[in-house]
Amino acid sequence: MRPQRAPRTVGPGGPTAEDEAGHRLRTPSTLHAFNRYELKYLVPVSRAADVRAELAARMRPDRNGDGTGYGVWSLYYDTRALRFYHEKIEGLRFRRKLRVRRYGEVGAAPDDTPVSVEIKQRVNRVTQKRRVLLPYDQARALCDRRVRIEHPGADQAFVDEVLDLIVRLDLRPTAMTGYRREPYVGADADLGLRVTLDHRVRGRDRDFDLRAEAESRYIVDPHLVVMEVKANERAPYWVTDMAARLDLQVERISKYCQSVEAFGMAPRSVFHVPEGDDSVLRAASS
Repeated sequence: MRPQRAPRTVGPGGPTAEDEAGHRLRTPSTLHAFNRYELKYLVPVSRAADVRAELAARMRPDRNGDGTGYGVWSLYYDTRALRFYHEKIEGLRFRRKLRVRRYGEVGAAPDDTPVSVEIKQRVNRVTQKRRVLLPYDQARALCDRRVRIEHPGADQAFVDEVLDLIVRLDLRPTAMTGYRREPYVGADADLGLRVTLDHRVRGRDRDFDLRAEAESRYIVDPHLVVMEVKANERAPYWVTDMAARLDLQVERISKYCQSVEAFGMAPRSVFHVPEGDDSVLRAASS
């Protein structure tokens, strides 16, 4: 068993140290809300260095990335009929999804490890995300066992909204995703801009404990990096210019949908590892 790093959770720009996360769990205003426009691109690994160089010249690495990025592990909930999946595939103007997310290295962690319980929704072209930080054992009680929980500093109205959504739609754990995130944040005229490069995007359809070192499977071709551009209004011209010069196209790709499709719950998309390519189907859990 390899040594485990301290559990991490999300801060304004990504994960922070365990002590800060624990402090934030005990303080008010743990409901965070974001309204943003998002663009996604698939970057061939062969062009990732060019993208990284341009991002580094115009942005600064997120201080929480530690120079090597960090792990992001998400458990998604859906109905038996995959309502949230189909809302995304059909491109509904209003759609949403529920997930529990852990930041940091996979592996054993205490029950009070902070995680984010999130409702992410799309209203026309704007992405809205609301989340609350909870200890992992309480997040599981809420989302898996459907127990009304109370936690000091947590926004109770939002917690109750999550419980209502789970009970009313009979949501259940459906798929997991995991990847290594390389984050950059804007400065000066680009304040509010955030660009992330997500490497080795994997998933699984069982062993839904966010601490489990279970085997995962590539759900996006490992020769591709998912670049996400998030801006308060619109992406700056240099981002779209960079994408054009590198022949990158905006893609409607969802990691959750990729995981659903990878495990046979829905038809596979063109972004998946080709069927039968056993050399790249399996991936380590970290």
